[in-house]
This record gives sequence, structure tokens and C-alpha cells, in this order.
Amino acid sequence: MSVAVCPGSFDPLTLGHQDVILRARSMFDEVVVAVARNSSKSALLPVGTRVDLARAAFADVDGVRVEAVDGLLADFVRACGASAVVKGLRGGADFDAEVPMAVMNRHLSGVETVFVVGASELAHVASSLVKDVARFGGPIEDLVPPGVAAAVREALGVPVAPTAGGGAR
Repeated sequence: MSVAVCPGSFDPLTLGHQDVILRARSMFDEVVVAVARNSSKSALLPVGTRVDLARAAFADVDGVRVEAVDGLLADFVRACGASAVVKGLRGGADFDAEVPMAVMNRHLSGVETVFVVGASELAHVASSLVKDVARFGGPIEDLVPPGVAAAVREALGVPVAPTAGGGAR
């Protein structure tokens, strides 16, 4: 059985993440979504909330499981018996950031990283931008799986976004 690990902070999980994970599932028998703490970022959502939201997003998808990971990804990958790490790319900047991590993970674990180019219609969707839009009251429901928008707004302490067409008065 082929196993891949798809790591990320998923703070929050977006439709771009979901797209990459579902396409990874079409290539591997099992995909482990590894919800990680990113020491270079300050998380909006606690790890437990991120895990719960990801589990809800993939509840109906056979062969996808979600786990929290703390520590080196290379150790987690070995423990899962994974043959690959899968990372999504939106463009060149993502590639430039991901290559050194892929090389280090291969060095530490012997496991290769497979890059999946994200869907072009989701290339503008990034967790940081989703949080910024939500922080200022903008709609994010079309950027994230069900339930994620409410969790983001609650964590930010902002009200539900106005419906489309509402505009300022």
C-alpha cells in the first residue's frame, strides 16, 4: 500500500489545500494529512481545532486520515511508513520555499517530495490572505471548506460577513 504525507499548518485549511490533498489521494492508497505547528508562524487556530476542521473536511473521503504532528516531519513520515511527502505549489515563490525543505526531508528520511501544482482557479487562495479578508469582515466561505469560516471568525472575534450584494449603506 502506498502512503503519502501531506503536511502543513492548515491555519486555516483552504480549498487549495483540499484540492491538493484530494489529487494526492488519486495517486496514493492513503494520504495522511499532517497538521503541524509552524515555529515561524503564530497560529490563529489551535492545533486541535485545525485537526478537527480537517477531519470534518475529509470525513467522507476513504484513504485520507488527519493527524497532528509535533517535531520533525522526517520522523513522522518514517513512523507512517510513507513513500512520499506531497506539497502543493501555487507558483514559483512556493517552489523556491519548498525545495530546501524537500531536500532536507530527503536527507533526513530518504523520502522524496512530490509537488502537485494547485488548481489555477485557486492560485490566489492562501491561508494568510483568508485570515486577512476575514479579519476585515470580508467573505471567505468560497475559499474554505464548510465550517472553517465560522471557526476563523470566532478566533478573530469578528462578526459574520455581510451577504453578497449587501454593500455599505
